[in-house]
Amino acid sequence: MDYLYNYFGDFMNLQRSELLIGKESVDKLKNTHVLIVGLGGVGGSCLEMIARSGIENISIMDYDNFEESNINRQVLCTIKNINKSKVDEAEKRVKIINPSCSVIMSNVKLDSSFFKNNKLDVNYIIDAIDDVKAKIELIKYAIDNNIKIISCMGTGNKLNPSKLEITDIWKTKYDPLAKKIRNILRKKKINYKLPVVSSSEEVIVKSVKEIPSLALVPNAAGIMLASYVINDVINNENSI
Repeated sequence: MDYLYNYFGDFMNLQRSELLIGKESVDKLKNTHVLIVGLGGVGGSCLEMIARSGIENISIMDYDNFEESNINRQVLCTIKNINKSKVDEAEKRVKIINPSCSVIMSNVKLDSSFFKNNKLDVNYIIDAIDDVKAKIELIKYAIDNNIKIISCMGTGNKLNPSKLEITDIWKTKYDPLAKKIRNILRKKKINYKLPVVSSSEEVIVKSVKEIPSLALVPNAAGIMLASYVINDVINNENSI
């Protein structure tokens, strides 16, 4: 097995991808640079799909460590990496999928000061965080710097992945997080057609301090985020 890894381990076999989308599209994906912010239930599955699509320039950002409570829904979390850095474990995961992938890690909490000291040289931003202020900062930065962005809205307290859709932030319903984001964008007079992944399912449990969640909806949302970016890169039709 070691011999096989040494022989095949320096590249990723994308033959099946080429059969579906063609070599030109595969090459486009290889040369695309994607930033994923947030590596929880949504961001972890999104990263998995982005890596397996053949994108070879991936930046990841998360300041947190894995906890036991993450195991029930976060694909990157296992009993072996509890208390370990999410970005470190995510980078390891990407490398065993595609060793030729370049991974830039940022173990920081996103806030306004981050953008004063850093410039994001990426083609796409995937927002998979749940902090409202950080989401607004990220959305505003993407708009100001003409970077394509797709943002995930609330996935907790819901059970039905089929209720997820890619839509405009201004068209979401039954999504408390999306409502907060819309209100802030409106106050800041940011009238931007923001693509989001949002669920139209009504919340299930009322009046709880912690947001309940299973693996189903967050991971499906992550796949949809990746799908939006991949289809956009290969010039497949994306409409919201």
